[in-house]
Amino acid sequence: MRDASYDFLKRLLSTPGPSGREANVARVWREEAEKFSSVRGDRMGNSFATLNPGGGPRVMLSGHIDEIGLMVTHVDEQGLIRFSGVGGWDPQVLVGQRVRFLTKNGEVPGVIGKKAIHIMEAEERKKVSEIKSLWVDIGAKDGDEAKGMVEIGDVGVLDRDLLELPNGRIASRSLDNRMGAFVVLEALRLISEQENVAAEVVAVASVQEEIGLYGARGAAFGLDPDAAIAVDVTHATDTPGIPKNEHGDHALGSGPVIQRAVVLSPIVSDGLVAAAGLENISYTVEASSRSTGTDADAIHFARAGIATGLVSCPNRYMHSPNEVVELSDVEDCARLIAAYVGGLDEDTDFVR
Repeated sequence: MRDASYDFLKRLLSTPGPSGREANVARVWREEAEKFSSVRGDRMGNSFATLNPGGGPRVMLSGHIDEIGLMVTHVDEQGLIRFSGVGGWDPQVLVGQRVRFLTKNGEVPGVIGKKAIHIMEAEERKKVSEIKSLWVDIGAKDGDEAKGMVEIGDVGVLDRDLLELPNGRIASRSLDNRMGAFVVLEALRLISEQENVAAEVVAVASVQEEIGLYGARGAAFGLDPDAAIAVDVTHATDTPGIPKNEHGDHALGSGPVIQRAVVLSPIVSDGLVAAAGLENISYTVEASSRSTGTDADAIHFARAGIATGLVSCPNRYMHSPNEVVELSDVEDCARLIAAYVGGLDEDTDFVR
């Protein structure tokens, strides 16, 4: 991956942006997009970067930019913060983590606490943690001081910096799905360098995916594209305990994952497979006999239906503060999409 692209990815990953509060990270995305495309936002907070306006077909590339996080729900008399999850958490990964709350006066750090094992009863030790039994300690002496630091409804993220691992692998929070928001803009940049591109291409950094696929639904309705490609992560199946007969064979380093699903357009899916072959891009295929659980579902059902495909990147430890991907897979996701979209022309028909 070129240095400038990697620096952009790191900026995206390090900027907090939980669902519903994506403005800071959207600003980073838009600043990068302005270097080679026209950029705008909408009332939901979605970001749009457009190439070749007026071309045909109109193609939407969508990667959601929000991440899972925490929301303040109560401040007790001791100054400890009770919270709920923004998006889906396994509470076991929250225990002992550091937190950054985003407040009107700036970031407030804290740590997630629970009752120490030494003072638990025997039966308590056997129970898994639940969010309702956890709290965040921001160092306040009492409730009044804590209420001057955070407010009910403030949101936060886990405080984890990107970690570079061997073999071009990185660990970070928010790879689900800053990775997708990065890929669609990187694909748009690659398309901008191609000659004689026929399609109008709109990269979208969509919001609020983790709480209901909301942003992509609104973006797709407004754009009314002829076709779309959603980009997200999928489970890497090269760690212990994941049956490949149920989840497929998707290892880190095996390339993009092209999904074939009943809610997706076979025209787009088959086109992505063909483009991977022409570009000698390694890939795997994932099958879904129902919905995909990604923005692709919302886009597919928008308006009278949009021909939609899904490209994913293998990701270990999803919805944790240490998700792991391989940069070559991320880069090849962008290359695949750019190759497919660059090969479309005004006569491309998505009707079936």
